Amino acid sequence: MVQKLDEIFNDFKSKIESLDKAADVLSLKATVIGKKGSLAEILKSLKDATPEERKEIGPKSNQIKADIEKMVVAKLQQIEKDEIDKKLAENTIDFSLTDSIMDKGLQAAGLHPVTQIQQEIEDIFISMGFDVLDGPHIEDDFHNFEALNIPETHPARDMQDTFWFKDMKHLLRTHTSTIQVRGMESRKPPFKFVGPGKVFRCERTDATHEMCFHQLEGMMVGKDITVGNLIYFMKTLLREIFQKDMEVRLRPGYFPFVEPGFELDIRWKKPGKGESKHSGWLELLPCGMVHPNVLKAGGIDPEKYNGFAFGLGLDRLVMVKYMIEDIRHLHSGDLRFNKQFKMY
Repeated sequence: MVQKLDEIFNDFKSKIESLDKAADVLSLKATVIGKKGSLAEILKSLKDATPEERKEIGPKSNQIKADIEKMVVAKLQQIEKDEIDKKLAENTIDFSLTDSIMDKGLQAAGLHPVTQIQQEIEDIFISMGFDVLDGPHIEDDFHNFEALNIPETHPARDMQDTFWFKDMKHLLRTHTSTIQVRGMESRKPPFKFVGPGKVFRCERTDATHEMCFHQLEGMMVGKDITVGNLIYFMKTLLREIFQKDMEVRLRPGYFPFVEPGFELDIRWKKPGKGESKHSGWLELLPCGMVHPNVLKAGGIDPEKYNGFAFGLGLDRLVMVKYMIEDIRHLHSGDLRFNKQFKMY
């Protein structure tokens, strides 16, 4: 019987090596270690064997069964890998632009203008010692509202048409202020950081509104921070973006997460002819001194520390910088539009 076991195992090894289908491998396995397999037949005959033969045949049968199980698993994994490799080889897409493609008039469109200006702003703030943070698109009520001094009954919630999930506890973030909350939770003052990203609101789409748009929010927290610090960093940012000194003004504005709060405007020339007729003030970003309740929610003692925060609409900034009249161009996916902003 021992010799028969060796023959069964060697026969299985030679057969499984040539198989390339999972069904065939499983079928071969069943013929050997299945309920009616050749190994089961030998084990049934143990009743007629001597005690010495049983001591040898029993353990050897178990070892052969275990070895076959391992070989089957390895073979099935190899077959799956080969099938995936075959599909990848058959469906390979070459994303590189070859000379033949370029000859047909197709050209790379370059980075999207929003991506370009986001990277530019990140570089500006990094040069001023700021960190760049990120956060999830799907947020909870605490980080999106409660921690920003916007309780459930606060009227400011009505100003943000929110995409809620079915549990009414999670939502698509309505602003990147959520990154500020998470930044406070993970850091100890003093610190300064910016957080760019997409935000989502249930807006009616028109020339100046979209359901998905881009923001970049920033925060600086330390001791004895003033509005003067806020103005300095904002003017430095605008000078680097527009490559000239920009005239700014602060108007009082209400935002639950800052006190006092401001609207920062810039003087600019609107698209069109005639300097006096088409120049004026453009509302660019909300800002202000961080509300004590927001500092508390972030685990910071407002008796020891204070700071400023601001929020910048990247889409709006792109439209101002390049005099784009309709925000829908930014989300059209039209390569002809993107091609105008190539950096190389």
